[in-house]
Amino acid sequence: MKKVFVLALLTVGMTVFAQGKRMKHNDLSTEEQTELQVKKMTLDLDLSEKQQKEIKTILMENAKIREAKSVEMKKRKESGEKLSKEERLKMQNERLDNQIEMKKKFKSILSEEQMKKWEEKQEKREEKMKERKERMMEHRDKR
Repeated sequence: MKKVFVLALLTVGMTVFAQGKRMKHNDLSTEEQTELQVKKMTLDLDLSEKQQKEIKTILMENAKIREAKSVEMKKRKESGEKLSKEERLKMQNERLDNQIEMKKKFKSILSEEQMKKWEEKQEKREEKMKERKERMMEHRDKR
């Protein structure tokens, strides 16, 4: 009986410990998320101090835009309001325009080699997102 109790206690403790280690992205402020993103880019692309500052500015602007859109979408969701086909198309166009603008800004800051590495990272990230979306769709279809 004692062994079962200790085993159960260890199992619960390990589960809580494992779950507690994960840091949710939402726990970080916009500034903290941006700072981490710049540091990751600095490690990946070997950014100079000047590049770090310029990229941080761009990422902060982007994060504020995303945050505002997120708040707007949450309000719509809470009210039960759905987006029309035209609104969805407009949002997708805005998102793509924003990505194009960001890429132009990055091209003016990064060297050719750094830009190539950044684009490769972006492609890998998009592939992962597509895979994750497909898995979620498969999981949802199984229900």
